[in-house]
Amino acid sequence: MEKKDLSIFIKSEAKRLGFDICGIAKAEAIPDDVAKTYGRWIEEERHGTMQYLQRNCDKRFNPTLLVEGCKSIVVVAMNYAPEAPIEGIASYAIGNDYHKVIKDRLYTLLDSINSIHPIKGRAFCDSAPVLERYWAVKAGLGWVGTNRQLTIPGKGSHFFLGELLIDAELAYDTPFIGNNCGKCRKCIENCPTGALTDNGFDARKCLSYLTIEYREDLPENIGKKMKKTFYGCDCCLKACPHNRFAVPNDIPEFKPKEELLDMDCEKWKNLTKEQYNILFKESAVERCGYEQLKRNISALYKDEE
Repeated sequence: MEKKDLSIFIKSEAKRLGFDICGIAKAEAIPDDVAKTYGRWIEEERHGTMQYLQRNCDKRFNPTLLVEGCKSIVVVAMNYAPEAPIEGIASYAIGNDYHKVIKDRLYTLLDSINSIHPIKGRAFCDSAPVLERYWAVKAGLGWVGTNRQLTIPGKGSHFFLGELLIDAELAYDTPFIGNNCGKCRKCIENCPTGALTDNGFDARKCLSYLTIEYREDLPENIGKKMKKTFYGCDCCLKACPHNRFAVPNDIPEFKPKEELLDMDCEKWKNLTKEQYNILFKESAVERCGYEQLKRNISALYKDEE
């Protein structure tokens, strides 16, 4: 099959499987300046305790080392904007674990491709040393905004990203050029902890990092900055003007459970391990664990009193 025809088929199948947008980039080593910028961020320890971000940088900087024979990167984005926010939980985590949802659909896409053109490949979703936003820009999906999120023109930044690294050459999309944030600083101005600045992003201050990745005691009085959210943070997304284009997703797996909709302040304060297991089975919140979630809840409501 011709590269152009196969690429058209891949994008059509991606749409059928529920992905909002799909682009394709040539697999190759990233430019030295991009690698150096990432390296400086690590050297300055702005990644906090997320040690996995400093491992396998050879593969992170060159996807052909991650998947043998890789020639193309198919990048997809799936909308997770909710119908309504749920107090306490960042919007991306109110449904089933996005890692599994995206990867399952990507492997279905891989099977579809193989039905008409034999290829080899692997699927990823925030689960390997892949510079996802870099490749999304290279595949023409959008730009990395001041809030460090991939932002899609006319759609916003409530999107999960996923990638198929495959061994076939395809028709490659034109990389997205420019940054449509302009002089807007609303995400910086609305970041409650100062994690976002004109000089970049410091994960160590980010509420998403502190409530999910950070395992030690939370900083004193952090609850006053948590904006009623004890798992993750949506402040920069809420502040972004581009998210006025966001529409609620229609992915069944991303709909919240009825039990989650029924939670309120008092129920969160008295959350039991059994309730936690029911609420967050097959959820991204499982990454946090019960004890750590209780730590976050205690910090939030203690500082609200």
